[in-house]
Amino acid sequence: MRARLHHIRADALDGATAQTGGMRRFAAISGQRVGSERIWMGQTHVAPATASANHHHGASETAIYVVKGHPEFVFADDTSGTREEVRLRTAPGDYVFVPPYVPHREENPSPDEEAVVVIARSTQEAVVINLPTL
Repeated sequence: MRARLHHIRADALDGATAQTGGMRRFAAISGQRVGSERIWMGQTHVAPATASANHHHGASETAIYVVKGHPEFVFADDTSGTREEVRLRTAPGDYVFVPPYVPHREENPSPDEEAVVVIARSTQEAVVINLPTL
């Protein structure tokens, strides 16, 4: 599989990947699908007025590109010595970087527009560890 290019059409994304409640992930590039060894890439869709469950992505670095909507990324920051919940409000064209093991969740505050993001991870499969809290 690694000796050729792979074309994954938008209508051929695979929903049989790691999931978190409140959102839907679709794999495009993965070790299983195309033989990648160091990257996973796909889309995440968050329905209107929905928040995902809290989760992290293990040792994987995650890069996010906002395609549609205004998703919000929420995490607990304690770098100042005081733990506080931080909310990153995004718009189409924005990028977000999620370091390994950082608990977070995605929220879509729009009452009527789905949020869609493209995700790239530094692992060949989607790593998702769902958590009860941030």
